[in-house]
Formats: sequence, structure tokens, C-alpha cells
Amino acid sequence: MNSADKYSFPERRAIDKRQITLQHICLQLASLGHRCQLSSDHGYLSVADSLLKNYSAQRQLLAEYRCPADQRIQTFLNEYLKRNNVDVEIKLPGETFNLNEPGIARELSLPFDSNTYKSDLVESYRLIQGVLHNPKNDRRTTSGVFHIVEGGLPIPSDKKAVPVNVYANLLQVALDPPTELLSLPIASEHEQPVDMWVSLLLRPIVRPEVEGVLPEKTLETRFFAPGSLVSNLDFVESIFGNGGDPFLTENDAALDIDHWTGHSGCVILAPHLTKLSKKALGLPHYDEATERQRDEGMCWKKDDELYNEGGAFKVVCRDMNGVIVTIIADNYFGYSKKEIKSQISYSANLFGGAEEEHSGGALAFPRFNLGNYYLPKVEDDMSGHTFSRLCKQLAGGISIKEEGYAVDNTYADIIYIPEDAHVDMQQQNISWRKDGKQQEIKLLVKYTYIYPSGFKVHMQKHPQAPSWRLIGTLGEGTFCHKPSTVSGGGKSEISKSIQDSMISGPVFIGDFEENMNQVEAIINYDYSKRRRQASENDDRNVLCTERSLGSVIRLLTPSADIYTDEYNEWLESIPQHILALVYMIKRFYKPQWGQNWRKHFSVDEVNGYPGHELKYDGRKLITSYLRVGIRSNGTWRIYKLRQDFVAATKVQTEDDITASTVVPISYLEGELNTRYNNPSIKLVKNCENRLFQRPDDAINRGLDKQTELDLSEDGNFISNFEPLNSEDAREQVEDAINFQNYSQPMQDMIRRAAEGTSNDYFVSSAHPRIVNGKPSANVRYLQKRPDLANPRNLYLATAGTRLARGLSLEQPVHFPVNAVLQGRRNNPEDKKAGIRPLAVYNPI
Repeated sequence: MNSADKYSFPERRAIDKRQITLQHICLQLASLGHRCQLSSDHGYLSVADSLLKNYSAQRQLLAEYRCPADQRIQTFLNEYLKRNNVDVEIKLPGETFNLNEPGIARELSLPFDSNTYKSDLVESYRLIQGVLHNPKNDRRTTSGVFHIVEGGLPIPSDKKAVPVNVYANLLQVALDPPTELLSLPIASEHEQPVDMWVSLLLRPIVRPEVEGVLPEKTLETRFFAPGSLVSNLDFVESIFGNGGDPFLTENDAALDIDHWTGHSGCVILAPHLTKLSKKALGLPHYDEATERQRDEGMCWKKDDELYNEGGAFKVVCRDMNGVIVTIIADNYFGYSKKEIKSQISYSANLFGGAEEEHSGGALAFPRFNLGNYYLPKVEDDMSGHTFSRLCKQLAGGISIKEEGYAVDNTYADIIYIPEDAHVDMQQQNISWRKDGKQQEIKLLVKYTYIYPSGFKVHMQKHPQAPSWRLIGTLGEGTFCHKPSTVSGGGKSEISKSIQDSMISGPVFIGDFEENMNQVEAIINYDYSKRRRQASENDDRNVLCTERSLGSVIRLLTPSADIYTDEYNEWLESIPQHILALVYMIKRFYKPQWGQNWRKHFSVDEVNGYPGHELKYDGRKLITSYLRVGIRSNGTWRIYKLRQDFVAATKVQTEDDITASTVVPISYLEGELNTRYNNPSIKLVKNCENRLFQRPDDAINRGLDKQTELDLSEDGNFISNFEPLNSEDAREQVEDAINFQNYSQPMQDMIRRAAEGTSNDYFVSSAHPRIVNGKPSANVRYLQKRPDLANPRNLYLATAGTRLARGLSLEQPVHFPVNAVLQGRRNNPEDKKAGIRPLAVYNPI
């Protein structure tokens, strides 16, 4: 048998991809004069030998040459120092391992033939689900961290001012790190280590595109890290993308005038700076220091006092010239990300007409439990939402069938159905009439059916019960946007679904016979005279097949405008627990029962008396509750949810770093939401490809199912978790009582880990790393951005909104922000002054 046959197709693809990456690394190392020891196959190096020698000779001749981005940064630094009377010449690293393609940094961050790498600053592990990097410090601190160089832009009072000569000394030491800091992890176990800098070009977004009017604008940022800290470059590359080879003309921002803001950034990692003394760096003695320097600790009394008391810090040099250079004296990943964020903000402020926001947001679409069947109420004109109109709107994007429905050309499991289609889960079909004939298609699991209004229906199993139900989703969603907020301000709560906070439990009932009599009275009530407008009355009762569960809830909800006073008084007299029973019975009612619905519901007899746990055809019924916080005594605060409640589906669009711009409404094509008549609108765009998540609840097995799903997949970047091996996995599997609490994806991954060897590592969502004897409270991982990881969800969101608004495929879709989040919308003083809240849109 061929040795490759023992691997599955995805595994073989991963192996082949790694071989290509290793060959790329070997060629680049060889071109820089380092002998490749990463594999036994050096044939391709022999073929390229003459080219590599030629390149090496040219490299020696051009030793002083810097790529265009580096030259801009280097020139700025030297002119800045000279302008501030500091006679020092700075040279950025000339010979670096340039990360020209995505994925190379990850391979460099671990030994070629080993799964672990350990240094004084980081411990790294190759996992079956990606990589784990645990830096020396498990969190970022903000106390005393922010230092700004004098001689440039004004320095806020809450930041520390650094003399220019001290900055020059910090810069020189930063660019001359200890040899052990330069050692590349990939070659750390070889006889001849590779000591060098690693660099990366980034092009983070500063201003979002306004389609057809304003192009997207980006900043150029160069990131330098000593070889042993290449994992930091893998981290920022995963979030902001890879700008390519900075030596190539096509990647020179100065030649991309349409998309470059004109600003350049630079980040240099230098954790060894925390060991320098204040005196050696040139800070004054306490007696010679200014009042500000004394207050900020930028002076010394003893010769051995360490700069910033030996703690982490970052020092920033910037002025109005549009170049910003930052040295970070720590390798915690959060510092690297936040510095790119700061540089985006710097560029936006100088460029104008744009803003970097600390924002969170998601497209939210309300959903409803429709029960077993759904029959839309077809109005006379349907507000123009007809199947024939749908076919015109989506022309070219759908395949129309003779029976009168259509199939999406992108996703074959998205079906477009007529406005009068009846969805029946019991019969497992969808039916309608066309040209006087009955038409029908099967109702299939994992398919989504869309009406001409954009309303979506799909079949879904209850997460904690054996029953299935129809779920309806509104066509047009709301862009929930939390603008410019502080940490802990609720961004994540807006962006994430509450599904994992929902729990299920049995349905309890008081006196079974008495309660059922009350329910029967409600079902048999004469509803024909309930409306104030007699012409609008109808006699459809609760169990009528033409009423959905949502329709029944509306029927039994008081309304002073619609219903008579007598009817409203009757509704108010009905206890809430009786209404809940009515909704429950409606949910499970089948037309073939007729009036004999009572025999399908019962309670057990306990000790000769009727019990209180409601059953449906002999099985226990399950209802949903929402867990909202924990009381001081440790008990949960739980609220029962309405029978038709289903958590809104969300497509997360923002998490931390958002670029925004404000433009006149005339700049936008396509129909906007008519609720907003603002003359200007704000457009926002997420700057991140991956989100640096802190899953606090994941330590409780099974509570954060999204995190468990994410961490069970391949290709993860994980930090502050405990590295576990196959023996740990087997122990977890054997601990059946606790193991079953994990969600299925995490169970499957741990079982896979249990089949490995002691040198195979994995991470469990419930096992943070131990720091100072305690579990870390700052576990992190990079989550694939949901709207990019699940394009079908975004496609459905766009399709439903497009139909609801009457847009064609050529017209862009803009999602409006929820007015509630504007804060001052109903402020009477604003109305008096004629101030209107700004409409915010997320363009797709």
C-alpha cells in the first residue's frame, strides 16, 4: 500500500501545502545565505543554485537599499532626530525574512520536526487543531504603558513624555536585540540556528469604499520582529492580511494613489528593552528633572532603576508628516493588535473624512417558531411582493422551474417559492396553485425557502427535544451597531447570539383538569366580534389551520386600537400560565385531531394524585428559558420564553476595529430604508479578518457551543490555554460524566486527540493555562469572522433584504442601524433644535 493512502484527502492536501511552504522557506533562507536543513530533499535547491548565488551577490551590493516603505520610515526617523538635535543615524533591519505570502509565519513559529518551542518569552505548541502560543505575560496592562516621544504632536496628560535623545537610545537598542532573541523557531533544534529579523507588510483599512464614488483607503504598516517572536507576525497577519512582498512594485503604496492614505506605520517588537536602566538611556536625575518627568517617573534616584520600572511599555513617535513608528517592549499579542488599531486611527485623523471606531455590530434578523405549518396571509396587492416580480429582481441569479418555484444558482439548497405557498411540516411538503393546478415540492431539512417578500422558512429540530418545528425569519434585518465604545461596553453582547444562554426544561401545570377547561374555553371562544371595525372581523379560532402560532399570539394579545374594550378586558383576565398552555397546544396541534385535542395531553399520576409535568402523547414536553445573570448566592436568574420565541439569527460584522466614513446620501445607489430621511449617512466596515475572542464562559463545558465548535476545527491560533496531550485526552474520554457535557464537536476532537501519541498536542475549551497557580482569566483565540466563515448566512441576509426592498441583483444592499442604539433619537431638545440622529449603514 502506498504510504500516502493512510491519509484522507484533506490530510494529504494539508501535507502537500506544508511541503510547498517549507520549500518556499528553504529557498528564501538559501537566498539569504543560510543552509537549509528543513528536509532531506534538496533537489530544487540544486536547480536554483546559480540563481541563488546571483541573488546573494546582488544582495551584498544593495546592502544599504531598503524597500520603498522602509525607506520612507527610515528617512522620517533620521529627519525627526536631526530636527530635534539628536545626532544619530538609524537604519532599519536590511536583511530580514520577508513574509511574502500568508501562512509562512505560522510554519516559522515552530520547529520543523518538533511540536514544541520554548523560550523565556513564549511557549509554543503545534496542535491537531492549529497552534498554541502562550506568551510570558497572559494579559495586556494599560497602566503606565503609553509613552510618546517629544518633539512631535502634543502629548496628552495621561501619557508619558519621552525625551528625543532617550527615544533614539531606545530605538538603537531595539534594533540590536540579543542573538537568542533573533533565533527562528523553525531551526531552533538544528546544529546551525538561523538568527535574523522577520518582517511583514500590512495594508489595514482606514476608510471604507463607497461603491462607484470613493475608493477604499488603506495605510501601509511595516512590522518587524526578532526571529523568535515570529508568532506575533502570524497573529497580526491572520487579522489584517498580508500586503505581499514590499520590494515588488505592485506592492508599493506610493504607486497606489487611489487606495493609499499617504501614511506609513512601523512597529518594532523589542521585549529586551524592559531590562534597560533609566540612567543608561539618558533620563535625567531626579534633581534635574522637570515636574512632569518626576510625576511620570521619567527620571532616577538610583543608578539601577529600570526604565518604566521594568514593566511592559510602548513608545510612539509621530508628527504631522504622516509616519508613525512604535516600539513595543512586550510580546503579548494584544499589544500588537492594538498598535495596528492605533495606527489606523492616526491615519484616519490625518486623512480626514474617516474614523477608526472601537465598535461592535451584527446584522440581526428576528425569527419565530411557526409551529407545524405556515400559510402566509396574502393581501390583495401583496405590496408588490409577487413571484413574478421576484423572478425579475433575481434574473440571472436563479433557475425558474415550470412548477412555479426557483432554485438559487449559487446555493442549490435555497429555494424561492410563490407568495401563497403553504408550508406543512406534517406532510413534509410545500404546496401552491399555479394556473388552477395544485403544485407541490418536498420540504427538506437544511434547505431554506424564501417568499417574494424576503421572509424565510426552514425546518429545524429543537436543540433539547425530539420535536421539529418551522422557523420563520424576517427578510429585512437590522444592523445593530455599538459605535465608539469603551472596553466592556457591550460590543460582544450585541454581536453574538443569545442561543447559548437559552436553556430548556419541563412544562409544569397546576390543576390539570381545571387548567385544561380554561384552555378549552379560550379555544372555543367566539372571535367574530372582537374588532372595533366590524368589517374586519373573522371567526377563525385558535386551532384553525389558517392561523399560525404567531397569529394566535397576536389574537390573544390586547390592543386598544384594534380590539373592543370588552374583548381586551377578557384577554387581560386570562392568566399568563394559561396563555402559555394555549400556545403550547397550538404548537403541537394537528388538523386530523379535530376537537379531540385534549386526549393528546396528560400528566402522570404520582402517589395517587395528578402530577404537574405536562406530557404530549406520552412524552415530556420541553419549553425554553433564558438565563440572565447570576444572583449573589450563585443561583441563576431564569425567565420563561414565549412559545414562539427563537433567538434572532445574527451575522456578526464588527468586533473591535471598524473603519467608518460619513457621506451625503446621494453618494449611495440602491434603495435605502425609508424610515431614515437623513441627508448624510455613516458607512462602516470591519478592519479585521479574524476576531481576537475571549471566551470567558467556555471553561464551563457545553455552555459556549460556538467556542467549542471553533476550537475543534483546524487552523486555529490559540493563546493562554493549557497544552494537553493524548494521555490527557484519553483521561477526559474515560471521565464519562464530565466528558458528555462537552458539545459534540469538542467531544469528537478530543476523541481524535486520544488516538495520537504523547507528542501530539491539543487544546480543550475547558482548560485555561495555569498562571501563578491559577487558571488564566484571559484565554484567547482568533475566530474566523462569521460573515466570512459562513458566506451562506450573509448571502441569505442579503437575498432576503434585496427582495424586501425590491432591489435587483445589480443594486447594492445597505443594512441600516437600529434606531434604538442611536441613544438620543427621542431626545425632545434635539427635536426642538432640528437635530436628527445619523443613519448608519453596513454596505454589503
